[in-house]
Amino acid sequence: MLGFAAAGLLAYAADLALFAWLRGPAGLGPLTAKALSFLAGCTVAYLGNALGTYRHAPARGPRPYAVFFAVNLAGALVQLLCLTVSHYGLGLTSRRADLVSGAVIGMALATVLRFWGTRTLVFRVIPAEQGRVGSWTG
Repeated sequence: MLGFAAAGLLAYAADLALFAWLRGPAGLGPLTAKALSFLAGCTVAYLGNALGTYRHAPARGPRPYAVFFAVNLAGALVQLLCLTVSHYGLGLTSRRADLVSGAVIGMALATVLRFWGTRTLVFRVIPAEQGRVGSWTG
């Protein structure tokens, strides 16, 4: 779990730094900047997990990265959904309410989804006991 969190923190830092640079000195629009920084953050997270946290799990070729990207996109949608429900559905329109719903509650729910998706869909972590019929000693 710590390795997953460390990879996520590095990915968040890369996303944030790149977004700030693309919006500032590079002069890109907000959506283009966010799309590029999101893609970079996903790549950093994937590499951190593939080379670190799940280095012993088989993940070869482009399929695992595509699934990882889809899982992260689903996580981003969870965050947007939390913000949408809070802001438009419940009428909680202050900056603090937006921060809590999108960056706290949404991020927490998205992290659970990403952790589950990464373990089960991308790197397919199987418990050691599963798949064994019996002891080799009989």
